[in-house]
Amino acid sequence: MSLIGETAPHAAADLIKDGTDASFMADVIEASNDTPVIVDFWATWCGPCRQLGPSIEKAVLAAKGKVKLVKVDIDKNPQFAGQLRVQSIPAVFAFVGGKPVDGFMGALPDSQVKQFVDRIAGQAPANETDELLAMAKESLDVGDVGGAAQAYAQVLQADPANVKALGGLARCYLAGGDSERAKEIAAMAPPEARDPDLDSVRAALALAEEAPAETTEFEQRLARDANDHEARYEIAKALAGRGAWAQASDHLLHIIAADRTWNEDAARKQLITIFEAAGAGSDITRTGRRRLSSILFS
Repeated sequence: MSLIGETAPHAAADLIKDGTDASFMADVIEASNDTPVIVDFWATWCGPCRQLGPSIEKAVLAAKGKVKLVKVDIDKNPQFAGQLRVQSIPAVFAFVGGKPVDGFMGALPDSQVKQFVDRIAGQAPANETDELLAMAKESLDVGDVGGAAQAYAQVLQADPANVKALGGLARCYLAGGDSERAKEIAAMAPPEARDPDLDSVRAALALAEEAPAETTEFEQRLARDANDHEARYEIAKALAGRGAWAQASDHLLHIIAADRTWNEDAARKQLITIFEAAGAGSDITRTGRRRLSSILFS
């Protein structure tokens, strides 16, 4: 019994296929360099195989593309079953990076089959793109903007639409003070694309575009009246626009503490944009969120 054709037939056919000795190298060895591949050796006369088949197919489909399944009838295709020393069936082997890494023999309960498939699905082989992106992020995190930019650019040479690389490279340009180039790079990603670096750049660019060019008047007004929320808000926008996010947050939190809903929550909305620009893991965001929570729930 096969699930192919019962649920999302096109997607299922891509994830689950019948393998042969002739196709084994392409379907299993080579394919596992990109995505883990599970091989189910079975035969039509094998009762436990009929029990295991639907269970493992269901688990593979549930993994949503993180693992593939190749089913091999050993009566018709004995070569690789022999090479892997299959002595009884069903026999299941998992391949990652062209090599067998795990497996089991005999039928297992559905829960154990799912655990096996989920474990293999989490072993996707590292590829050059992943390694370059990890290297770029590490460089950016330690302040090596030039090294990060080179790595991101290398990814984009092979994959011009890679959202992580676009977001990272835009962040590099922004860190280097070239907001125009950062804006151009960020615009190359689809509007609906989401990535932490891309979201951060977009938020920072939005803050810069909204920032007033001159604040002398607002500073004078605030000096005369500490409760002039509009003046304080405009100063906060100017600070945020040039990356002084901690100081901008202080002003916005002052407004929220005095009047939580001032100007239709303008201060809180601006504060959230600063958090997006700074990044979820930044000290500015963590400290700001704690202070905001204490104000809102006091």
